[in-house]
Amino acid sequence: MMRRITKRSAVVAAGVALAAGLTPLAVASSPAHHAPTAPKPTVVLVHGAWSDSSSWGGVIKRLQHDGYTVDAAPLPLRGLASDSTYVSDYLKTISGPIVLVGHSYGGSVITNAARGNTNVKALVYIAAFAPDAGETAGGLSAKFPGSHITDDPTAPVPTALNPVPYTQADGTTGIDLYLKPDHYRDLFLDSSVSDSDVAALAAEQRPITVQALNEPSGAPAWKTIPSWYLVADQDHAIPPAAERFMAQRAHAHTVEVNAPHVVALTDPGAVSNLVEQAAGAH
Repeated sequence: MMRRITKRSAVVAAGVALAAGLTPLAVASSPAHHAPTAPKPTVVLVHGAWSDSSSWGGVIKRLQHDGYTVDAAPLPLRGLASDSTYVSDYLKTISGPIVLVGHSYGGSVITNAARGNTNVKALVYIAAFAPDAGETAGGLSAKFPGSHITDDPTAPVPTALNPVPYTQADGTTGIDLYLKPDHYRDLFLDSSVSDSDVAALAAEQRPITVQALNEPSGAPAWKTIPSWYLVADQDHAIPPAAERFMAQRAHAHTVEVNAPHVVALTDPGAVSNLVEQAAGAH
């Protein structure tokens, strides 16, 4: 029959053990206490123009498998200030640390949306714009050779884009820009993606307004928040030279991948690995 050892009996036993020249730990020992493991940050993924949150599918599966909470924020693509405010408000609903990830135009958005939010511990740019104050996405692309969107700077509208007018809430006319389907693979993807998948992605694309691509950025969050950057060496949308320039300027931890613009679709492992590096640094 087992006898319950009370606190008092344990003290008495320890005294007897000391008298016998034994170590009290030989009689009773306390369980070890370990510091609780810090929770993993929430990863928020922000897509770019001519795409949607589904482009992060392979990345999301990998991050969730590794125990991360992942949110893929939908982006209105109506204007940089309004898009950034939309994401900024969304981030305020998340408690605890955040790793904020942006692709393409989504990089301009996270640059502004993270400003002043102390929960955002890392910014991760995936073949993305990382503008300084006053810069625009269109201006950064045109600053370096290599973009097949702005290959003819004299054209009123780049030949790869299809402008579609629409009526705005105030009754004025806005212009939505779509990628022409026959340009979609060249600008976004590579030969690893089937023709049928490219056609489907082109049909599902979400347009972006002219003003969003030409609206100046505000003070950049990358000046105060540590950054990571993935350069896509085969990018035909944002010139790789522009990506390297922005990564270096932001003092970002940088990797280069032999991949097209939508690297999250063609190489989700490279993207998730970089996100986890950023998450593990905090």
